[in-house]
Amino acid sequence: MISFAKRNLKVYFRDKSSVFFSLLAVLIVLGLYILFLGDQLIKSVGDTVTGADRLMDSWIMAGILAVTPVSTTLGSFGAIVNDKAKRIIKDFRCSPIRSSSLAGGYILSSFAVGTIMSVFALVIIEIYFACKGYALLSALQLLQMLGTVLISVLVSSAMMYLVVALFTSQNAFATASTIIGTLIGFITGIYLPIGSTDKAVQYIIEFFPISHAASIFRKILMADPMSESFKNVPDNVLTDFKLDMGVEYNAFDHTFTTVESIIYMIAAAAVFYVIGILITRKKNK
Repeated sequence: MISFAKRNLKVYFRDKSSVFFSLLAVLIVLGLYILFLGDQLIKSVGDTVTGADRLMDSWIMAGILAVTPVSTTLGSFGAIVNDKAKRIIKDFRCSPIRSSSLAGGYILSSFAVGTIMSVFALVIIEIYFACKGYALLSALQLLQMLGTVLISVLVSSAMMYLVVALFTSQNAFATASTIIGTLIGFITGIYLPIGSTDKAVQYIIEFFPISHAASIFRKILMADPMSESFKNVPDNVLTDFKLDMGVEYNAFDHTFTTVESIIYMIAAAAVFYVIGILITRKKNK
């Protein structure tokens, strides 16, 4: 399984276009923020709080960290579709390699790709913060970020494995990748803050597993900026800001804690993996 996972990693990183397009969702979010959303978001809070630049930069960077595992694990799973389309998968199944080892190799390589690319994104964000003169994350905050990265990659890999299990055509997979890369920013409340959407959309965002990763990233990255920006502001203003910007989620009068979000993501990952494996087994019969 380890050897097969290494093979998939080499296939992914050897294809530069695949790496680029798996980061497309991240580039879209960053581009929209720089060109359109940044000034608008800063102006929306600039009149009431101080340090709005750092506050909103931290908010969008948290969103980018949440999106990165989705797009990169999906790009990594393209190896499955490629192997199916070229019938390479049949050669593997005729070999002594067990089906469980094949599935495990795909999943393990996807998890590795998502982790590597997410850590790379975190490093770039730290460099960006340093260039803008912002305080860097503490050692504890970095550990919290890395732990959240691992959980977000886990649930992203599970979701994308389920998606990829439905495809055998490279064209269909490419189309699905484009759609997912475009929609993921909306579903996680990155393009538009959750407070700007109607109630039905808010429920979709609040119960979408990746949104909880975004929430945790925001809590960590925005902790210091929020304490500085809202130190002379009533507590209810800060509470409303957290709910409007998706730092915290409140569904059916219940505010999710960080622990609850982590449990929810792990449970969702288990469900998605089981469904994906069942679909794969059914198609292989």
